[in-house]
This record gives sequence, C-alpha cells and structure tokens, in this order.
Amino acid sequence: MEKINWGIIGCGDVTELKSGPAFNKVPDSALIAVMRRDATKAEDYARRHGVPKWNNDAYELINNPEINAIYVATPPSSHEEYAMAAIEAGKPVYVEKPMADDYDAAVRMAEAAENAGIKLVVAHYRREQQRFKKVKQLLADKAIGDVRLVRLELAKPPLTEHELTDPRNAWRVDPVTAGGGLFHDLAPHQLDLMYYFFGEVARVTGLATNQGGIYHADDMVVSNVLFKSGVVFNGTWCFNAAQPVDYCEIQGTKGKISFTVFSTDSITVEIDGKAETITFDPLVNVQHPMIAATVKYFLNKGPNPCSGFEGAEVMRMIENSCGANF
Repeated sequence: MEKINWGIIGCGDVTELKSGPAFNKVPDSALIAVMRRDATKAEDYARRHGVPKWNNDAYELINNPEINAIYVATPPSSHEEYAMAAIEAGKPVYVEKPMADDYDAAVRMAEAAENAGIKLVVAHYRREQQRFKKVKQLLADKAIGDVRLVRLELAKPPLTEHELTDPRNAWRVDPVTAGGGLFHDLAPHQLDLMYYFFGEVARVTGLATNQGGIYHADDMVVSNVLFKSGVVFNGTWCFNAAQPVDYCEIQGTKGKISFTVFSTDSITVEIDGKAETITFDPLVNVQHPMIAATVKYFLNKGPNPCSGFEGAEVMRMIENSCGANF
C-alpha cells in the first residue's frame, strides 16, 4: 500500500471541518468516497468537498475495491457493526470516539482487529495536537516535579427545548444511540488525555445522576481515578449548570500546569510562584495531526497513535465513572 484512499461512513457534522478536509491535506492520502443514509445529503457533501464518489450504503462503500481504508464517523451505536465489516473486508479502520457504545463492544473490536491482523486507530485526536504533546513532555521532564493530583471540571448550561428538536443535538443525549449523554460525547477527550499522560489505571469509582430530567441521559457525573503511577484524578461534569466551566489543573510537587480542553489554545505552567502561558496556533481541522499520524501508521511509517485496546480502556473508564467499579 503506497497511498491511503479513504471512504467515510457517516459524513455528518464532525466531518465537515474537524476531520473531513484533512484527509486530502495529508501526504499519501485522499478522500475518494463518502456514505450517508440520506443520499441527498451524501451527494451534497461530496459536491461541496470535491469527493469523487458517494452513496447511501455502508457495505457498498466498504467493499469498494478503490477504497483501502475506512473512517467510521457515525454515532457510537453503529461503530462496532461498521468497524467489524471493514475488518472482515481486510481494510484498516479509523473509528470516531467514543470507540463504541460500551466497553464490551470496544474490546470485541480491538480483538477482532488484532486477530485479523488489521490496523485499527481510535480518533482520540487531542493526543496528536501540539498543546497536549507539550503537556506530556513537561510531565516527562518533571517540570512540575512528581504529579500528585489532577482536578478537572466541565460545566455547561442545559440544552434548551429548541436545541433538543435539532437531530444534531438530540442523538447525543439519547443513551440508545450515544451510549450515554453529553458525558459520553465529551468526556472521552478528557479521560483519554489522562490515560495518555499518566498510563495504566488501578481503580475508577464514580457516580452519575440525572438532576435536570430534561432528557433520559445522566447530566451529572463525578469520577475518581487512581493511576498505577500513584496520580489521583478527580473530575466533575455538569450539563445542567448556570455558567460554563472548562478547566483542568495538574498539581505536582514543584508547581502546576493548567489548561482548558475545549476552550483555548494555551497552557499555563506555574513553578515557584512564577507563571508562564504558552500559546499554540489554532488548527483549522482539529483532527489533521491525528489523521497524519494514522496515515503513517497504515503505511508502516509510524506507530499506532491510539490503539483499539487503548480506546477500550477509555471506554472502561467512562463506564466505571458512571457507577460501576473495576
């Protein structure tokens, strides 16, 4: 394989800017086909993005001999089905986060890919962004000493009745389709970063509840994680708040690193009372670095940026944060 010819299953909102255009910006990569159940929308996407082929049948796209890699960008409830079909067809897979609608499905996907010798990457794309690579390097260099505690908070006002009438919002708070609510949609980014920074997990405890009763999914989650390294993480997610909050703070024996996950393009490093803010250029397509790393991996030119088994571990953190235990 000298070039990756991509097919996208589910060319919805996430592919419009975050990921879709990047497939044609990466060397040795091209987006040649897209699929959506609504044929009119699939055709419109293909026309607007200059994609040569489109259809409304996922299996037709998967079995197209011109396509040698599949990007699964549907809601989580169908990730396993389409990833398994691509693996069976012998084609490497890049699958959106959360990896599946539950941990067991994620493990099945990872094991199927391993057993078939097919490459599988989970789109935890913040790993490849320079801002978070810098955080990881600072931690490796012990710039703030030994890490003791991580505190994270994400809060958002509840979705309005009008917002819930929009299908682009409604599926995200439907547990059947999304695997959970907004926690399952947003927390994978944050929990994967913790796994990326601190490694294997020893224990996770948590609780989840529906305080607002606006929809069926939980709107409040509290999670405590003990990493095998000894680092302790505490996270709170509230999707029924008056004011938005997006904050993460890593406390060490010599200082701290603070940043947002979704709101800014900077990090602040404070050592001995002196603070430095480091700013990074914003990305036009936020998945561009991850797609570049995935293409290199598929072409045997680099490591897997996020394996299926890593994605499954994040799914386990999500489930245990919602009330189960390791």
